Amino acid sequence: MTTFEERILTPPAPRLLRSPGVYRPQYDTWLLAEAVAATGIPAGGRVLDVCTGTGALAITAAMLGAGEVTAVDVSRRAVLSARLNAWLNGRRIRARRGSMLALPATASFDVILANPPYVPCPPGTVTRGRRRAWDAGVDGRALLDPICRSMPLLLRPQGFLLLVHSVLSGVDTSLRQLRGCGLNADVVLRGRIPFGPVLSGRTVFLEREGLIAAGQRHEDLVVIRADRP
Repeated sequence: MTTFEERILTPPAPRLLRSPGVYRPQYDTWLLAEAVAATGIPAGGRVLDVCTGTGALAITAAMLGAGEVTAVDVSRRAVLSARLNAWLNGRRIRARRGSMLALPATASFDVILANPPYVPCPPGTVTRGRRRAWDAGVDGRALLDPICRSMPLLLRPQGFLLLVHSVLSGVDTSLRQLRGCGLNADVVLRGRIPFGPVLSGRTVFLEREGLIAAGQRHEDLVVIRADRP
């Protein structure tokens, strides 16, 4: 397992601007981008970027040869940021506001990229504003579960999902759900980073829930690849 300091990022790095309140691309973004670069995008393939934020992953996919890129986010500011960043990088993407669950029933993709909110939060936490970019319920799976369940509907035959999230949010649960949907799913990349401000402020909750060991102050991230046969 490599640390943040040891990892060398190989994907093309898009130029990015960010509106206030939009999730700033961080280690999880670039870990997923590295997995995308290592895996490759089918030439001319259709790509969906879920929870796009600044559009970093959508633009990376376009740089790697995607033919059509759709980026979705519930944040209006994120959608505007993604459109602006695509223009700055000379790439064409279709950024739309809303949930992937609201996509037309006929929508299907060769590649789906997902860096959703996955941070466990104490009961009663009010999730609004920029906190929507990371807070995901007591178990961190408020969006992970619907993403995993929707893959058979959104992936084309021989298409694949690349999903990044923390081990705090139940890697085995994601693998079990994806495999239960008929997909071939495995962890393809791992990384470790020190706690940032959000998790540092929740250590008592995380220890009480058994999500971290006493005194643990680092977070392990994984990228899961799930293929539709």
